[in-house]
Amino acid sequence: MTAIDEQKILYADNHILVVHKDPDLLSVPGRGEDKQDCLWRRVQQRFPTALIVHRLDYPTSGIMVLGLSRESHRHLSIQFQERLTEKRYQAIVDGRLPRASGTVDQPLRCDWDNRPLQIIDHEQGKPAQTHWQVLEYLTNATRVELTPITGRSHQLRVHMQYLGHPILGDRFYANPDQRTRSERLLLHAESLSFNHPATQERLSFSASCPF
Repeated sequence: MTAIDEQKILYADNHILVVHKDPDLLSVPGRGEDKQDCLWRRVQQRFPTALIVHRLDYPTSGIMVLGLSRESHRHLSIQFQERLTEKRYQAIVDGRLPRASGTVDQPLRCDWDNRPLQIIDHEQGKPAQTHWQVLEYLTNATRVELTPITGRSHQLRVHMQYLGHPILGDRFYANPDQRTRSERLLLHAESLSFNHPATQERLSFSASCPF
């Protein structure tokens, strides 16, 4: 198993580890021998006590924090559950968004017949909110800043699809043309803020968008 590249480590102390996940890399192992390579396993080659607190989708790049002790893991997990963290993403979506900013408030649940896809369901879905803001208009595309208020699986991808502007390169929610316009999903977790589990100091980390 390959160890995480030193350049991907943004911060480390006795309690936490902040890293940059590459696109097309699992956060945790999947089912089957071919899905054992993942960020967590790579991190554990250097930091054996590392524990996963949250995840990024396989095709999404960007910042993740891991706990290096059970107590730190518990403390960080509570912050994510209680929405005490702040996350910001950057994406390039198809077409031209009609306004400068807005909010998508659409409940999500797993599409059980097409797992792992998610769908909007106003009867059984869990609340999900995403703020979006235009950063730049491109040729038949828009660069946007996405701020999830909740942390549902595939939330940003489904919410952009709901607006009629899927993220380019999305193998699940974009049409064939939108999918082939990028070799990767153009979604990047560019910043993350949380309280240090030991000192309670507010920490903020960022990783510049690679696209």
